[in-house]
Amino acid sequence: MSEFRHDPVQKRWVIVAIERARRPMDFKKENNVSPKPTVCPFCDGNEDKTPPEIIALRPSGGAKDSPGWDIRVIPNKFPALAVEGDLGRRGLGIFDMMNGIGAHEVIIETPDHDAHMGDLPDEHLFEICKIYRDRISDLYKDSRLRYALIFKNHGETAGASLAHPHTQLIATPITPRTISAELDSAREHFLAKERCLFCDIMNQELAMQDRIVHADERFVVLEPYASRFPFETWILPRVHSHDYTLSPDNIIRGFAEVLGDTLRRLKVALNDPPFNFVLHTAPNVTVRPGKENYWKTLPYDWHWHLEIIPRLTKVAGFEWGTGFYINPTPPEVAAEYLRSIEE
Repeated sequence: MSEFRHDPVQKRWVIVAIERARRPMDFKKENNVSPKPTVCPFCDGNEDKTPPEIIALRPSGGAKDSPGWDIRVIPNKFPALAVEGDLGRRGLGIFDMMNGIGAHEVIIETPDHDAHMGDLPDEHLFEICKIYRDRISDLYKDSRLRYALIFKNHGETAGASLAHPHTQLIATPITPRTISAELDSAREHFLAKERCLFCDIMNQELAMQDRIVHADERFVVLEPYASRFPFETWILPRVHSHDYTLSPDNIIRGFAEVLGDTLRRLKVALNDPPFNFVLHTAPNVTVRPGKENYWKTLPYDWHWHLEIIPRLTKVAGFEWGTGFYINPTPPEVAAEYLRSIEE
């Protein structure tokens, strides 16, 4: 019989359709990678086809916007939000609005157009993950910006318009609804129990082991109990930590290693599926007028984590109309299969 499972973080119900369960092998298909354009603006040597870079890692030195880089960060050429200007908060009758102020950056992960993030050397992934930390930290110096989201779209089905390996960062002047829901759940749990909700989930999963993919002294990889999608995977620091930007290099290095391992497992298990990942870290805690104590418990109740969503099923009318997700692969089955993949 199918099951309704409740997600204590987002406070939503998920239908795990056990009776029509799909095996891991059922999802193996031709990978869905965006076609290579005639001229890829992200490839080494095409620096003049992108906006001027923000930062770049060039082991051999070299001028800004020149070839020979390992990792490059640029503004998005077609940004969703603009850095310059005032928020201009205003009302329009019952509605609220503000100007589209924010930041939209692209982290080009490697000059190799055909590389897969999961196959990059651990040291290279370490440098990418450090850049995530440093760019969020830098953007949080702007008091207009309340949240910065690191996200990756891999494959055309997952929304990637260019196949060249890259991650994006968008900073917004409001905290996104999904993040707000998680923050509220975490705060309520802490006020009731004086414990971190994510730590409680992680410790229970470690005790049960059914949904654990990997665990070491620094990180835990698991399939959430109420997974929305087949092979939805979370990576959490094992020691409580609320803010990714406060992570020292040794933690960032451990994160890079486990991220590479997890992406490789998913690539092998599902024949390089399209996927999205999102990094959920702490919001910008700049004090707001009238909300001096708003983030008082944040260091104790929030727990940063990365969510990976392989795009193996489609969201259709029932999901949009009800808010329920139907997952045809129980997370216990997904975890067992991922554990079996050779590292």
